[in-house]
Amino acid sequence: MPAVVQPTHPQLAVSAAIFRDGKVLLVRRARSPAKGFYSLPGGRVEFGESLHQALSREVDEETGLRIEIIGLAGWREVLPAAPGAGHYLIMSFAARWAAGKPALNDELDDYRWIAPDALASLGDLKLTGGL
Repeated sequence: MPAVVQPTHPQLAVSAAIFRDGKVLLVRRARSPAKGFYSLPGGRVEFGESLHQALSREVDEETGLRIEIIGLAGWREVLPAAPGAGHYLIMSFAARWAAGKPALNDELDDYRWIAPDALASLGDLKLTGGL
């Protein structure tokens, strides 16, 4: 697989903290960036797409889930850590699960529903920075 060429400007992305029955969905990335790390589902915003449209599309593409977006939960900036690495501004939204069972695409290889207060005690789980 050829190396991914990163743009030379920041990329806008979205992610979703999807809640169901008091737990949040974490997904494990199957490829770079963040291969092997658990994170929130999401991805890049396409030109002309609203943040909510991008979030619903990315969640559907990655997990097959339908969500109800509650609102903006926060944001995170990921600066390039090495030459050729990406620069991302990630807008994270809170969302409720609305329908579907996780059906992961090839970007992901595992998922877990985890109680938010249990995240700190999951020492063996590799989490993306800032999660």
